[in-house]
Amino acid sequence: MSINLDQAQQTFIVEARELLQAMEESLLQLESEPGDQDAIGAIFRAAHTIKGSAGLFGLTPIVSFTHIVEDVLDRLREGSVSVDAQLIAVLLKSGDHMLELIDVVASRGEQLQAPALEREARLREALQAYQAPTDAPAAAEPTQDRSSSDVQPQRLWHISLRFGVDVFRNGMDPLSFLRYLNTLGQMVQVTTVTDTIPAIDAWDPESCHLGFEIDFRSAAGHAAINEVFDFVREDCAVEITVVDESTESTGTGLMSQDDHNPVVSSGELLGDQRAVPRGPAQVPAERASSSAEQKSKDGRYVRVNADKLDELINLVGELVIASAGANLLARSCNNAPLQEASSTVSGLVEEILDGALHLRMIPIGDTFNRFRRVVRDVSQELGKDIDLIISGAETELDKTVVEKIGDPLMHLLRNSMDHGIESAEARRAAGKPAKGYLSLNAYHDSGSIVIEIADDGAGLNRERILQKAQERGLVASGATLSDQEIYNLIFEPGFSTAEAVTNLSGRGVGMDVVKRNITLLRGTVDLDSQPGQGTIVRIRLPLTLAIINGFLVGIDQSTYVIPLDMVQECIELDEQDRQSSRENGYLDLRGEVLPLVNLRDHFNHEGPVARRQNVVVVRYAEHKAGLVVDDLLGEFQTVIKPLGKLFGGLRGISGSTILGSGAVALILDIPALLNQIVQLETRSTQSPHSLSAAAR
Repeated sequence: MSINLDQAQQTFIVEARELLQAMEESLLQLESEPGDQDAIGAIFRAAHTIKGSAGLFGLTPIVSFTHIVEDVLDRLREGSVSVDAQLIAVLLKSGDHMLELIDVVASRGEQLQAPALEREARLREALQAYQAPTDAPAAAEPTQDRSSSDVQPQRLWHISLRFGVDVFRNGMDPLSFLRYLNTLGQMVQVTTVTDTIPAIDAWDPESCHLGFEIDFRSAAGHAAINEVFDFVREDCAVEITVVDESTESTGTGLMSQDDHNPVVSSGELLGDQRAVPRGPAQVPAERASSSAEQKSKDGRYVRVNADKLDELINLVGELVIASAGANLLARSCNNAPLQEASSTVSGLVEEILDGALHLRMIPIGDTFNRFRRVVRDVSQELGKDIDLIISGAETELDKTVVEKIGDPLMHLLRNSMDHGIESAEARRAAGKPAKGYLSLNAYHDSGSIVIEIADDGAGLNRERILQKAQERGLVASGATLSDQEIYNLIFEPGFSTAEAVTNLSGRGVGMDVVKRNITLLRGTVDLDSQPGQGTIVRIRLPLTLAIINGFLVGIDQSTYVIPLDMVQECIELDEQDRQSSRENGYLDLRGEVLPLVNLRDHFNHEGPVARRQNVVVVRYAEHKAGLVVDDLLGEFQTVIKPLGKLFGGLRGISGSTILGSGAVALILDIPALLNQIVQLETRSTQSPHSLSAAAR
């Protein structure tokens, strides 16, 4: 019987982490607006869903701890507990612990380590202070659900349950619902119903034909019992009835089918005094509408393993290469119908490629929102009042980039809070508001995504950075550096201007790692700072790491690819311009001084210079330059292939690709080439010939 419970549990782990993230965001919202009932409801639903799902898989530690959290949240919903800073802190730490419990399940661990168990004990004690003193549950054995606002006396319920045939195929274990139901009360009697089991010749071991008639004693209300089956609602029919009090009082409560007719006939449907045909239990109209809306929303999304997407992108990339080869072969055959068919296939391949790449694009807002908690905790630790402002959250980029940019952003934010934003006293003395501001912004520019981390702090101390650099021998005494070059020194390994080491920073470890990680993503990072006004860290990243649209150029017998989004225009060099550009290292482009990089000289091509040369004008951020090439070969959709460790240190090259002809073309690293131009321009005043020498 192919019941994939492991896959179902992995789905639970993913969804539980998402729910905890949503719960954290709602808690932070509640901290800023204590009267937000929507936030309270969202927090409660997240905890309740996690507890219910964990119960289905028999994850008792999660159910036990989350039950206490849910109990406190229920009292918060009904107004018995008020929102204060201490409660928010306890609930945030409880969410952290719930995540720790889920991580144990994800790592196949058996139990928490001793420090985590000690933290759990302290959290249980803190949570119980918010529970009702008369009905606080035992620490490890929750026996009743507080989903309903009123504490009800114990009653005898009858549950008639019929599972659908696809329950096993959907990864559900029918007995898990009984185990979870048992946490709400006491099972008096369970009778297995087998009337739907088919004949042996029609038996399908992957189909479920089980049903149960359950007598159940609990103080939980109808809604709480009904919610047990929320996770299998589409695959079962359930009736929940309360047994008549007179029937309950005349016997022991232990009933069987031999004693009398089904209990349903002597009972009454809660909220309705008449018998109804067997079917799903009735739910309030509001909840039914909400469930339908949620089901409709969930139906628009399908969870796909990221590895499968990577495999799809790789196959589509190979398809692009094969399509280019077929197109090249069709042109060489001088067969018009074949060329037309090949062109049609190429167009369809491009559409498939665009669709596949779009599958990997996700908004960066989810990553940004995770930092709200970081800013809150760190600002409290530092004794500073700091607010985080997020914009551009809807900006999309490749999922791989989003996953890998999280740690660099975390370090930059912590660094800004520790070193950038002053204390409240220092800010008042400088004529600033006591509250400091951090901002995260994302937007698209020139085919890249730009992420800005800005603060309104004191700014970078130019003189102190230069002094530290000279002390460490990074800069010669008396050297003339631009502000940008001085600021970039903080990305040197081990560099720090902090006077004291703190728990957050000051050891000179981190900023160099930030730059290295961003460089590995084919990105760049630069700084802009104004004394007394603050600092902006600007990160530029490619939208995707897999495939780009490129512009092919030729030098001698070699082919290079320039990212198409960075190409502004192409011009032909006449003889006069060729001579002056080689002498000066720049070109007069309609009155604008355009620095040039002669790629033939840059990559040491020794063949004869072509009779005709062209300039490809490229732009990245605010920088602009011209690349001198021999031939312009046109646009080309390019699959990026990594260079490997052997060629990883090549300057000006970011990757490679395979052309339709089977030849290998190198992808130019335009940001690195332009950065070289910028550095040379800043030194041109010291050496008039430095720019032209480097361009050749």
